[in-house]
Amino acid sequence: MDLIVYAIPAFILLIAIELIIQHIRKSPLYRFNDMVTNINCGVTQQVTGVLSKSLLVVTYLWIYDQWRLFTIPDTWYTWLILFIGVDFFYYLAHRYAHEIALLWGSHAVHHQSEEYNLSVALRQSAIQTFVTSWFYLPLAFLGFSFTSFLFMASVQTLYQFWIHTKLIKKMPAWFEFVFNTPSHHRVHHGSDPRYIDKNHGGTLIIFDRIFGTFVEEDEEAHYGVTKPVNSWNVVWANIEYYKWLGQVFTQARGFDKFRVLFKKTGWRPDYLGGPLHPQDTPAGYTKYNADTSLLMHIYIMIQFIALLAGTSVFLFNVTQYDTIEKITYILLILWLVINIGGIFEQKRWIVVSETLRIIITLFLILTMNPLIHMWIKTVVLLSFTGFFMIYLTFRYIDSKRKSPNFV
Repeated sequence: MDLIVYAIPAFILLIAIELIIQHIRKSPLYRFNDMVTNINCGVTQQVTGVLSKSLLVVTYLWIYDQWRLFTIPDTWYTWLILFIGVDFFYYLAHRYAHEIALLWGSHAVHHQSEEYNLSVALRQSAIQTFVTSWFYLPLAFLGFSFTSFLFMASVQTLYQFWIHTKLIKKMPAWFEFVFNTPSHHRVHHGSDPRYIDKNHGGTLIIFDRIFGTFVEEDEEAHYGVTKPVNSWNVVWANIEYYKWLGQVFTQARGFDKFRVLFKKTGWRPDYLGGPLHPQDTPAGYTKYNADTSLLMHIYIMIQFIALLAGTSVFLFNVTQYDTIEKITYILLILWLVINIGGIFEQKRWIVVSETLRIIITLFLILTMNPLIHMWIKTVVLLSFTGFFMIYLTFRYIDSKRKSPNFV
């Protein structure tokens, strides 16, 4: 099993600790709607990855079995070489995901949050692993086994969790020089022109220093993307950029279509307005903050806990399910993720969608093996405890608090 799955409880615990520190210090690190959406993006990436990661595994193993140049043993120095190799290819994948328009859509989700806290580390695109994993295939040609590669790649991913925080200002100078740190990574998440496309390193920062993409943190960044996504809908977060890119591609002529996809992110031909350049965040800018009532926050929290529990059980036992069961679980998880975003945004369709979700989940309980699908029972039970809350609250919102977000 992937080390990332085993680390999920630790991620949640550390986020909880950061929330407690926020409360003690009375510092605004988190917003509930933003935090839940960040984690829901991570949930979406993990469950959809169950189906997409198999292609990478098969390709890596095929290259290793048929085309490897060497058979590299497991020694302390080969592990060190692999560590540096994984970090180097991560640097390339990460940098090109920022600098090539077509690839940016596979990474943009991670940068969409306008906050900077540990939950942002979990905010990942559903297709990022599929798009960027191919950069690591030279390691298979060299002769590093898939087991060794997967372990080292997981360690590198786990390292990057703790650097998504404002609570740690600076590490010792020698550490800052060699390794990626919260300070360096805050720069990377900045949408300010001087911070854009800088500090791409994973565990190490030395490749940024070598290739000229390093910038020191000298002022607090404005976080997010240059064109805010303005939605808590996880599906929209994953496709919004590609919708825009598709429109530009359609309008471009001739060879410019190719340039739109593979030149620097934001490039457009002059007849479509020319390249887009990052601008300073205007004074008085207000972050997107569509939200709902306290009662609905309680309902969301009930569903969110059920979602995390159900997702964890699914990922820990994924090898026990056949393809139909996997797809069923994934669709149920994604349905709840989408509905949570709709509740935050007070969408009219959410009452119908959430009612149908509860009914269909109950039907699955009655028709599936109750032992294998025990977690679904928990989801349904918690859903029914909050159903009347959502119904009554939306009646109140509809009659007393008409909102432009009701669409």
